[in-house]
Amino acid sequence: MSILITAFEPYGHWTANASWLCLVELTRELPKRSTLVTRRYPVDFAAARARLAADLAADFDYVIHLGQAPGESVVRLEAIGLNVGGLPSTRPDEYFALEADGPPAYRSELPLGDWCLRLRQAGIPATLSFHAGTYLCNALLYWTHYLAEHQGHHTRAALIHVPLDVSQVLDGEAAASLPARTTATAVRLILEQLEPS
Repeated sequence: MSILITAFEPYGHWTANASWLCLVELTRELPKRSTLVTRRYPVDFAAARARLAADLAADFDYVIHLGQAPGESVVRLEAIGLNVGGLPSTRPDEYFALEADGPPAYRSELPLGDWCLRLRQAGIPATLSFHAGTYLCNALLYWTHYLAEHQGHHTRAALIHVPLDVSQVLDGEAAASLPARTTATAVRLILEQLEPS
């Protein structure tokens, strides 16, 4: 079973990215029954798409994208990737289609609701979400489905938004956070639910 897990580099005023901190913590104890590949993607639409397209050529069984979600207090499993993109500063009438010939949206085929229940049973706050936003996290979820479909792969994908890590709010910024150790445990529990294709 082959799995690609991605995270993002820092962006904006952030000197770290909670998704990357989560992934680093995850690598301290990886599942032994899978071939796991990890990537850190740039916060740039064109560059991230190019990296993803190259990675997906390996025909992974699963792709799990991690993204940072400032202001969130729970691990958020995103069900739908929309064919819409834009920067946080983009006006609504200036948003663009991620793929001109693509469908309006893709929905993850993975059992996200079951995963949420599993995480909550383990004492980790989690929720199912139907809107991944319009920035790069959404774009990666959409593109993974779009590119896998066009490359003839059967890759299944999910996007997990994680709250800020505690270290990111120690400078006095009042924001919700969870330790990277906790978010990594959440991802580890999800990986344990994956079955060979």
